[in-house]
Amino acid sequence: MHITSLSASPSERSRSAWLTQFALTRLEGRDTHHDAIVVRDLPAAALLTADVQHAAIAAAVHAVERADLVVVGTPIYKAAYSGLLKVFLDLLPPDALRGKLVLPLATGGSPAHFLALDYALKPVLSSLGARHVLDGVFATDAQLHRHEAGGFVPEPDLIARLDRALAPLAPLLSITPRTRSHAPAALSC
Repeated sequence: MHITSLSASPSERSRSAWLTQFALTRLEGRDTHHDAIVVRDLPAAALLTADVQHAAIAAAVHAVERADLVVVGTPIYKAAYSGLLKVFLDLLPPDALRGKLVLPLATGGSPAHFLALDYALKPVLSSLGARHVLDGVFATDAQLHRHEAGGFVPEPDLIARLDRALAPLAPLLSITPRTRSHAPAALSC
């Protein structure tokens, strides 16, 4: 399975980037290939001018096009996904997500923003052809505690919700769902 992750936080030490990476570690299986797109690392001028001919932008768009699974991680600001994500999604062809599985992940300061997955992000994913959207996972800052060694430590409930969202992928990856209830403390983003 070819997996492409989109990390759309403007921050280097981001809960949403960490959650995206953590979700990928829960998909440990055979015959997977992963392309990681960190949108903040793409050339800003090419992003803002929609220069899909720029090598880095073209490579990122191609990674999404060849993916079987697209994992989208974003912080929620003012009840919507990040502007970085919007700028990147606008560069994709209209049917870029058709026939792909999509896992939306988001983080926000409070539970008041969790509906942004359903009312802001999922409609945009659908407009790009996504018809197989897995259950989204939203995490508040309180559910991802900073770890002194870097990274974050997720609450057990968050791990359980993430594993439920990933469960439909198990038959495709020839893996059994993860049963451990702890997170690797050293995983940092």
